[in-house]
Amino acid sequence: MAGTKERILAAARELFAQQGVQKTSMRDISERLGITKPALYYHFTSREDLVRSIVQPLIEGGLDLVARYENAPRIEPRELLEAYFDYHYAHRDDLLLLFNELATLAELGLVELVLGWRTRLMGLLVGPEPTLTEATGAVVALGGLQDCTIQFRDIPADELRDPAVNAAMAALGL
Repeated sequence: MAGTKERILAAARELFAQQGVQKTSMRDISERLGITKPALYYHFTSREDLVRSIVQPLIEGGLDLVARYENAPRIEPRELLEAYFDYHYAHRDDLLLLFNELATLAELGLVELVLGWRTRLMGLLVGPEPTLTEATGAVVALGGLQDCTIQFRDIPADELRDPAVNAAMAALGL
C-alpha cells in the first residue's frame, strides 16, 4: 500500500507542476497511473487530501525547526539561518509547486501557518520588539534564504549555503 501511495503522490506532484493543482483532476491522476478512480479514492479522499499529504512533511519539518530553536538555551543566528536554509533546500521542489499555487495554499490555511513560523523565527533572530530596521532585515534574511533555494535550485546545497547564509547575515547586520 505504501508503494501505491508514493506512486500516487509522485504522479500528483508531476501533474500539479505541469497543470497546476486547480486544473488537475483526480481522473487525470488515475489515468496517469493506469488505475481506477475508486482505487485512487481508496488512498486519498480528494485532491485537497493529496495536496495536504504533499505538504505534511513541510509542515512537520517547519514546526520541528521552529520548536528546536525556540527551546534552545542559546541561539546562534548563523546556525539558525543554516538550518532554515537546509530545511528549504531539502523541500525546494514541493515549495516551488506550492508557490505556484498560492490560492490553494490559502484555501488550506497554510499561508498563515508559514507566516507564523517566520514571525516566531524573526523573534528569535531580532528579539520580541525589534526596530523597523531589524524587522525588515529579518524578513529579507529569511525570505532571501527561502528564495535562494528555489532561484538557484540546481546548485548543490554545499555550494549555495555559505553565500546565501552570508547574505542573510548581512541583511541582519551581523
